[in-house]
Amino acid sequence: MKRAILLILTLLFTSPAHATRPGNTILIAGDSTAADYAPARYPQTGWGMMLRCAAAPDVRILNHARNGRSTRSFLAEGRWDALRADIMPGDTVLIQFGHNDQTRAKPERWAPAQTDYRDNLLRFIRDVRIAGGVPVLLTPVARRNFGPDRRAIADYPAWSAVVRDLAARTATPLIDLEARSRAWLDRAGPEASKSLYLHYSMDDKIPAFPKGVSDDTHFSELGARQVADLVADGLKALALPISAKIADPRPALTRTASLGRTDCQ
Repeated sequence: MKRAILLILTLLFTSPAHATRPGNTILIAGDSTAADYAPARYPQTGWGMMLRCAAAPDVRILNHARNGRSTRSFLAEGRWDALRADIMPGDTVLIQFGHNDQTRAKPERWAPAQTDYRDNLLRFIRDVRIAGGVPVLLTPVARRNFGPDRRAIADYPAWSAVVRDLAARTATPLIDLEARSRAWLDRAGPEASKSLYLHYSMDDKIPAFPKGVSDDTHFSELGARQVADLVADGLKALALPISAKIADPRPALTRTASLGRTDCQ
């Protein structure tokens, strides 16, 4: 506990090593829900792939998110060091983990919410600020999981609570993607929301899923577009330097039918 308090105080009073400037790069640290996918995996799409459709043409998006990663494995594999090396003063770093941190059965991923997960996020915030960047914390995006009342369930409440608490304690901008995506699922409802995730049968003849797929965690093209819109809306509302580079409206992200590819149309 003392260590966590010291880290929080350090974050509040740390000055960047470089003079900051409005950056034109968004970096993403996260898991499979945000990751980029090769065309052969279509229609599986991460929201990080589609975020470019919300940004001005001069904005770069460096998506470091990878399948199956938690805060623990992202650090252990050197992925955080690689992202940190890409940060320039003024850049924005979106940090979204939680789905894999709660996987107790896989020790290489497991990061208990109140200890390892909290400490790892504190390190991320500190490192971004030291590099002169702007960290933005995101709560874990919701799965397609509805309760008896037909409302979306929060599957990662302990991890989301830590994100919210750290955002408040360290004055770090927050996008409550869990809350936003649960409301998004509530609006769609249990049946219509299947089109937002990977729900296809053999009869759909999807090359990436020849036997069909029923996946309530990963997004279809349409779902990824709409979740990217939720993230973009959160960025726009934060009034950060990058916020001026986020479009409004965002027709490529508010589509109600799939395009059949991940273009910004």
